[in-house]
Amino acid sequence: TLLKDPFYMGLYQKRDRSQVYDDLIDEFMEAITDRYGQNTLIQFEDFGNHNAFRFLRKYREKYCTFNDDIQGTASVALAGLLAAQKATGKPLTDQKVLFLGAGEAALGIANLIVMAMMEGGVSYEEASRRIWMFDKHGLLVQGREQKVDSNQEPFTHQAPEQIPKTFVEAVNVLRPSAIIGVAGAGRLFSQDVLKAMAAINERPIIFALSNPTVKAECTAEEAYTLTEGRCLFASGSPFELVTLKDGRTFKPGQGNNAYIFPGVALAVILSSVRHISDKVFLEAAKALAEQLTDEELAQGRLYPPLSNIREVSIYIAVKVMEFLYANNMAFHYPEPEDKNRYIRSKVWTYEYESFMPDVYDWPESK
Repeated sequence: TLLKDPFYMGLYQKRDRSQVYDDLIDEFMEAITDRYGQNTLIQFEDFGNHNAFRFLRKYREKYCTFNDDIQGTASVALAGLLAAQKATGKPLTDQKVLFLGAGEAALGIANLIVMAMMEGGVSYEEASRRIWMFDKHGLLVQGREQKVDSNQEPFTHQAPEQIPKTFVEAVNVLRPSAIIGVAGAGRLFSQDVLKAMAAINERPIIFALSNPTVKAECTAEEAYTLTEGRCLFASGSPFELVTLKDGRTFKPGQGNNAYIFPGVALAVILSSVRHISDKVFLEAAKALAEQLTDEELAQGRLYPPLSNIREVSIYIAVKVMEFLYANNMAFHYPEPEDKNRYIRSKVWTYEYESFMPDVYDWPESK
């Protein structure tokens, strides 16, 4: 249907999925770095699940590159979980997470959660066991009929005694403390799912990260209403204020990648980083979570207001730059002593300096 669209601006032919496609991407990567230098930051966006992971593995040690759908989404989701632990008092290492969806977004988030849990003192195996995934074929379990991608294998576990056939059954069987929706399939966090999460947890964590709004797993109003205002909610799409019958008002937080990639990109470029480690996105997640105030958390937010994105991004850039230099990943020398000031000096501003000459009052003669 796309090829029949008169407004389609691409080539009127089917996509070439042979080696020619890979050769084109190779040629592009080489051409960009030949023209602009090896430190050029290249961001991958909206590639299919298979190609996204394949290209990330292929290029990350050769170029300065990252995939925003995998790593940016993961970082902002982890930041939400880190903020949520302030409210629950439950450390990340004690959380059990159930994903709705098992594509690149889910896998990116899951891998970064594992990294954060390992930093908290648990083993890779134990961290992986605390994460489950439910896709269009059901729960990812060992030996299931539908094929499991190699990227999904760490989160494919031994089947429970009672294998759930629906997502609400998975919630009741696994009893997760957090559910994260990244399936893009609409309202699959049903009333039964939300009520089950509320029954299992005092402060259920509910992330409906699919966007646009029509594809969100649930609305903010549904989440707050059906959990009696106890949930910690974040969405991929913006939602209005929610006021419950008892008068309490909540401001839903939006888990938008825009919180992450500007600050990360700024730090990476200004530090002349050659290759971007996943630990960079772990540091960015921590820096984002640190900026949430107790007042904002009490309002139901898990992220600072997007209206303050400039300051949020600069703070993240400073923290990431400190990490890069501390771990010998930066190649810009000399190292800036005042990184905050240095970064601010490089940030574009839309305000123009006045070109008018200075005007002074002439002193009155006596």
